[in-house]
Amino acid sequence: DTSLAEVNSFSPSMPMSPSSMINQYKFEDGPELRDLFITVDDPESHITAIETFITYRVITKTSRGEFDSSEYEVRRRYQDFLWLKSKLEEAHPTLIIPPLPEKFIMRGMVERFSDEFIETRRKALHKFLNRIADHPTLTFNEDFKIFLTAQAWELSSHKKQGPGLLSRMGQTVRAVASSVRGAVKNRPGMFTEMNDYMETFSQKINLLDKIAHRIYKEERDYFNEMKEYGPIHTLWSASEEDIADSLKGVASCIDRCCKATEKRMAGLSENLLPILHEYVLYSEILMSVLKRRDQIQGELDSKVDALANKKTENDLFLEEIGKLEDKVERANNALKADWDRWKQNMQCDMRSAFTNVAENNLRFYEE
Repeated sequence: DTSLAEVNSFSPSMPMSPSSMINQYKFEDGPELRDLFITVDDPESHITAIETFITYRVITKTSRGEFDSSEYEVRRRYQDFLWLKSKLEEAHPTLIIPPLPEKFIMRGMVERFSDEFIETRRKALHKFLNRIADHPTLTFNEDFKIFLTAQAWELSSHKKQGPGLLSRMGQTVRAVASSVRGAVKNRPGMFTEMNDYMETFSQKINLLDKIAHRIYKEERDYFNEMKEYGPIHTLWSASEEDIADSLKGVASCIDRCCKATEKRMAGLSENLLPILHEYVLYSEILMSVLKRRDQIQGELDSKVDALANKKTENDLFLEEIGKLEDKVERANNALKADWDRWKQNMQCDMRSAFTNVAENNLRFYEE
């Protein structure tokens, strides 16, 4: 890319401070008119005879007319977030539901219920709710409103009104049956392109995720060794009078390098690793959404085939086919609109994550 080559050419007319370099690549988003603000904070541990779990405070401020109040405060546990996600998928099978943070926790980096684990999860749950709030369709979902406003006993009562076990089993059986049918005959080309795009995206984002974790691990190992290396020089200086000042100077330099490395590690764990993990999960979600769209198309195709082989009850079949055609059209339109929106958000998030890493690295080497 010639623009990058120019930046790297150290031209005297090119501003070279980290922030000025990075700002050249940042989006300039205009102000958005928002009417729903959500905060997830104040994690609290609960220990019972049966289980130990964390609840989070969810504060909602809104100016929307469909809400009875302008501010709500409720406590929610992780299972409640799972319920919300499943209800959104049930109501909007071909919309891209944001991922929950079950896989955000970096293996080997944090322990369950440690402060770091809880804070990582809190940030991810905060992002999950705000992504839903910013979505043009999901934000008006009734279950989302109930999640934000209902007290614990009200939410528990509402959950019991959901589909029963037999209904859920029926949905699973239909999903399996649809997947066994094989490839969809009349899938529009754009959805085949989406599928191919997501297969490539999934491979690349998983590779980036592995590389980022490896970099973080190497950086952490380096940091741990440096922490031991500095004090050794300080101790050494006590027995070497002739070079004591030099050894103390080296120890001081190592200490500064330690602090700079620690800041770089914090930048990776806060700005890069969570974003890559989120989009690893998004890649799985999108593949599932495309499969659900194909299942709806498969239902239509099977009815059309059945009509071609039947000589009676044509009117009934035509009515069913008409309904299925409408269903397929709605599914296609929902996915197309969400796809464009998701790609734009993804590119913005990736650009922001990598420019943050670049800025962090520049500061590290300057220090």
